[in-house]
Amino acid sequence: MFRNYKLPLLSIIMAFLAPLFIYAQDSAEQVTEVESKSLIDMYVTGGWAMYPLTLMSMAMVGFIIYNFLAIRPKQFLRPDLQEQVKDSLKRLDVPSAIEVCSQNNCAVTNIVGAGLNRVTDELDPESIEKAMEETSGQEMAAPFVLINYLNVIATLAPMVGLLGTVSGMVKAFNVIAAQGTGDPKLLAGNISEALITTASGMIVGIPAMFFYFFFKNKYGAIVAKVSQQVGDILFIFVNSVRTGGEAYAEGEDEAAQDLEEEYVEEETEE
Repeated sequence: MFRNYKLPLLSIIMAFLAPLFIYAQDSAEQVTEVESKSLIDMYVTGGWAMYPLTLMSMAMVGFIIYNFLAIRPKQFLRPDLQEQVKDSLKRLDVPSAIEVCSQNNCAVTNIVGAGLNRVTDELDPESIEKAMEETSGQEMAAPFVLINYLNVIATLAPMVGLLGTVSGMVKAFNVIAAQGTGDPKLLAGNISEALITTASGMIVGIPAMFFYFFFKNKYGAIVAKVSQQVGDILFIFVNSVRTGGEAYAEGEDEAAQDLEEEYVEEETEE
């Protein structure tokens, strides 16, 4: 008897399962369509905000590459030139030291050269140091401008993305007001625009902020080293003038050491 009802039961079961198979197939096709959406399609969906974000991303890459090439200790310090300047100042050969500084463009030589240009017959260490400080501010401020642009991009990119999000949501609410919420597809494009611009702004802003602090810390260490090297050169010159160049004739003697301690005490008191 069961065999007589076997075929009808199978037919009923297949009738119930057929819609499930059709729905699963349609869902799979929809998932495939979503997964096959290219980056270009997402870029276009992002709307107008993607254009300024693209420019910011290109500028960010350019500033990162430039700072990797420019913010290097050797380009600011030039140890080989420092030795030439020190050797000239130990012999009290100021014109030779000025010539080395003028022919070689780097932070240390430019700062030291500005101070040596104020050397007169009567030695005035304060005037020389003042000239070095003034030039140091100009020399070390210029490279940081290009580092600071990364901070500008890191700040503006998420804001532009947020503005694109607001624009997309306004469009979505306009669609709701005009046509209601019956068809979700009418809202999907505007909501996608809102989400894509937010994500794009963060994608540009996060690496820009990271590299800003990376180069800022690296440049801070270079500035401190430049200040130290300039101070050493200034001391060598002042010490040579006070001892008539004898302090470094055959190496630093006790008199030179005493003058060094005196100079350090004067700098500490100031």
